Amino acid sequence: MSYTIAIIGRPNVGKSTLFNRLVGQKLALVDDTPGVTRDRREGEGKLGDLEFTLVDTAGLDEGPKGSLTARMQEQTETAIALADALFFVIDARMGLTPNDRAFADFARRANKPVLLLANKSEGKHGEVGAMESYALGLGDPIQVSAEHGEGLGELYDALRVLMPEPVEEPEEFDDDDVIIPEEEIETRPIRVAIVGRPNAGKSTTINYLLGEERLLTSPEAGTTRDSISVELNYKGRDFRIFDTAGLRRRSRIEAKLEKLSVADTLRAVRFAEVVVLMMDSQNRFEEQDLRIADLVEREGRALVLAVNKWDLVEKQGGLIAGLRTDADHLLPQIRGVPVVAISGLMGEGVERLMKAIQDSYAVWNRRIPTAGLNRWFEDAIDKNPPPSVSGRRLKLNYVTQNKARPPSFVVFCSRADAVPTSYLRYLTNTLREAFDLPGTPIRITLREKANPFAHKRKRPN
Repeated sequence: MSYTIAIIGRPNVGKSTLFNRLVGQKLALVDDTPGVTRDRREGEGKLGDLEFTLVDTAGLDEGPKGSLTARMQEQTETAIALADALFFVIDARMGLTPNDRAFADFARRANKPVLLLANKSEGKHGEVGAMESYALGLGDPIQVSAEHGEGLGELYDALRVLMPEPVEEPEEFDDDDVIIPEEEIETRPIRVAIVGRPNAGKSTTINYLLGEERLLTSPEAGTTRDSISVELNYKGRDFRIFDTAGLRRRSRIEAKLEKLSVADTLRAVRFAEVVVLMMDSQNRFEEQDLRIADLVEREGRALVLAVNKWDLVEKQGGLIAGLRTDADHLLPQIRGVPVVAISGLMGEGVERLMKAIQDSYAVWNRRIPTAGLNRWFEDAIDKNPPPSVSGRRLKLNYVTQNKARPPSFVVFCSRADAVPTSYLRYLTNTLREAFDLPGTPIRITLREKANPFAHKRKRPN
């Protein structure tokens, strides 16, 4: 069983920087602005031979009941309750503050092992603040610099006492180019990123699936700032779902923090296998929605369209069919993409959404038998031969599938640079129809056959 450690402390003391240092990746957003972290984020931390689950939390702060600040603190309290130990972080350069003293009492009441970390201890100014922290009554401070990686040896020694047996976890498999056995495809967790414009209801939908208020939600757009992953078992199938910050038009993104949030969302898309594009039913298929869908297609991820807040729509016949028609018209590059109407708040259509995710994942991983692929290829060329270019006929010899995730094919031909883009679209569309590949990106690459006589020089007359 994994050992869980929650990182707590007041805002802007370097909790997320420490989190990133220990998980070995820049997963949490870091900025000088206090209160960047809102939801609690989990990651697999490692320090020497010690492996543990690390939880980054929002800065402990007080706020009126029901406010966003108060709900952020509730998320932190939940993380503390679920943790086996706590890292209480202070800013050694600033020294102790009244909030540090108040929250130290809060940490003691949790009745969990607490390691006091005096962060930003590099230099003489940090030394003074670290000495002050003895007054908190949490034991000897461990002087660290999360930004520069200093003091981790001392942190290891203290943590090793709490963790007598290192916990080993299997390494996660991330390579899209490697063939995955079919039985593993059916059992390994599906990585799903839920993206969309701000306030489309992404966090609300995930909370409904989890059956708890795991993620902060608010009528105010932009509540979610960084991508948070949660584990979900839905009807016996494992999922790893990423909640992401809303994506606005580039021209409207000004603040540095929002730029970081957008970059974090794009990383989540690249890491995902299936992307759910969530749209507001009152403003569906807007330009930004189409841009996001095009981005997902270019990244080669399976796509599902979810039209949220469907409970607010006046029900009329043919509405769902109209959504599918609009999707095929506006997104011809991924014709047949699944469209599901849902209400994340009420749970309406959520079961259909989860089935669409699994179906799209299966299509994205599909491999086509070589014999059937070549029968389709011959038939497609017979029905619509490639055009002549500059009076010379193009010759397409054969096709092979070189990988899945997404389905990718190589066509061997005589003059790759001369094949028109329109003919490639024809091959893509007929391939999608022939082998039932709705909504998934399809890659067709042209490659010229090697000329066996190219190395021979012409004989002189």
